[in-house]
Amino acid sequence: MAEQHNIYGYNPSLPAAIIFIILFSASTAHHGYQLTKSRCWYFIPFVIGGIFQVIGYICRAASHDNFYGIPLYAMQTLFILLAPPLYAASIYMVLGRTVTYLQAENLSMVPIKWMTKIFVTGDVFSFLLQCAGGGLMSTGGNMREAGSNITIGGLVVQLLFFGFFVIVTTVFHFRISRQPTSKSQLDRDQTRGDGWRQRNWFTILVGLYIASFLILVRSIFRLVEYKEGYDGYTMTHEVFMYIFDGLLMLITMLVMNVCHPAKVIGNGKEASRDYSDVVQLN
Repeated sequence: MAEQHNIYGYNPSLPAAIIFIILFSASTAHHGYQLTKSRCWYFIPFVIGGIFQVIGYICRAASHDNFYGIPLYAMQTLFILLAPPLYAASIYMVLGRTVTYLQAENLSMVPIKWMTKIFVTGDVFSFLLQCAGGGLMSTGGNMREAGSNITIGGLVVQLLFFGFFVIVTTVFHFRISRQPTSKSQLDRDQTRGDGWRQRNWFTILVGLYIASFLILVRSIFRLVEYKEGYDGYTMTHEVFMYIFDGLLMLITMLVMNVCHPAKVIGNGKEASRDYSDVVQLN
């Protein structure tokens, strides 16, 4: 009987997988609570991304001492790989709604009517490429290398659009700081909460900056990982995946728990509503 091949190149850690299952489950559950309470439906992709992470790490836990099985390998690859593009979809939509909420459409580099369409279209394209690439990689054999190249293409697309998004966000932040609107000034004056719980439009931008940076670093890591190949150092040492993917994406989820846009702009549908109507989440 032919010797079975270890698909991972190591035995996936059971304790590490369980820890991340628990942490991602907790953050995702809180995001679900925030979503249902605030009715911020633009955060649905983000919550789905959290669910993907939980499923992915459950598959990794099941792969402990079972690192020959292709189905589990395929599932954990796809679910963990595809979660960040879902985070990105919600993050893109938050900026457009924040600009509208602050009545600062004239300060945006990209017209508001096109902003979400442009970034989400790029995100969907990246998602589909990574989905196709991840599917081919999980089949093994000759298609694995082709799948890796397609995934690299998807990651490059994601990096380009996310890089442009950071530029658009930074330019908007610079402009509204120098040319504040009456709404942005009032929002800063009527900051919600005390101490570290204070919330206003600046809090949203801080959350977007941090989340974007973490996703960019994660995407660069994945790009390097797949460029090195399946025998590369990063691919065959599990610790890198947990540090530069699992941990960074967990922090991303936690940051958006704390800087959830609903605490300031509500569901984003009523940009001109009174501040007393803004959803307050605990």
